[in-house]
Amino acid sequence: MKTDAEKYIVQHFALTNKFLKRIDSKLSLHGISFTEFLIMYHLHTAPNKTMRRIELAEAIGITASGITRLLAPMEKIKLIEKEANPRDARVSLVKLSKPGHVLFKDAKTSYCEVVDVLTENLSEYDLNRMMQLVSQL
Repeated sequence: MKTDAEKYIVQHFALTNKFLKRIDSKLSLHGISFTEFLIMYHLHTAPNKTMRRIELAEAIGITASGITRLLAPMEKIKLIEKEANPRDARVSLVKLSKPGHVLFKDAKTSYCEVVDVLTENLSEYDLNRMMQLVSQL
């Protein structure tokens, strides 16, 4: 027999996969994945709209080499750009380019549409309580 903790992890994983499939499907209309959207989201909301690569990797939960592999094609198609770090010349910063900002704005609209559908049966209280509970893990 499964414990409640085991059941929760299985259900959480299934829910996460359901969300990812729906979100990825909607964002694919913009030519990006959810992971690329997360990169853009964090850059858009960062102080000064820039982040170090390692900060970005930590924010989305991947390795430093993983973020480098994700950023390379985004830089190649001009969604992001490098910026010199005024405090440390050895460290470059990443920011959204002008086309990246435009794409992020459009993709965020699509993302919010999916989020509304996925959470339509939950009240604001329910959502806040869920976030509170998950943050305790």
